Amino acid sequence: MAGKVIIFSAPSGSGKSTVVNHILGLHPEMEFSVSATSRPPRGQEQDGVEYLFYNEETFRALIADGKFVEYEEVYPGRFYGTLCSEVNRIWARGHVIVFDVDVKGGVSLKRYFGDSALSVFIQAPSVEVLRERLVRRGTDTPEEIESRVGKAAEEMTYAPQFDRILVNDDLATALAEAEALVDGFLAQ
Repeated sequence: MAGKVIIFSAPSGSGKSTVVNHILGLHPEMEFSVSATSRPPRGQEQDGVEYLFYNEETFRALIADGKFVEYEEVYPGRFYGTLCSEVNRIWARGHVIVFDVDVKGGVSLKRYFGDSALSVFIQAPSVEVLRERLVRRGTDTPEEIESRVGKAAEEMTYAPQFDRILVNDDLATALAEAEALVDGFLAQ
């Protein structure tokens, strides 16, 4: 199984992190790839746990040094990316890598890893449900929520570029479908 990667991407509020955490809890042979970002931590986020936090200047220097498998400037001055060192660290342990990345990052990772990757696009049943989830989450300002909702409409156009689309309407159903997708991929 080493050398395989599973990529989960979704617009904010689609339930991606919930699905990823569920899958990781079922599979001790999998390991979460901690993405790098230039945004500041939110809430109780810790460096090296949810993200590797860098300031914009350091992030740009890492880009210039070719340290990323992929990266995107998701918002002006807000970068997200996957460090080569993170991929190498997980594979050296013989684990399957699980990515929880934005939509463009997911497309880039699938292109990079090819058939060694399963890419799954998770989406909320509607943009309105997405907005409600972001409001309930309580981590963003109203302006940030509206920005994320607007971005989600664009991100949904990327769904056909993924191996599978998972609609998170009912959480129990979505988790069962995610389990089946992952188990099928690992059995190949």
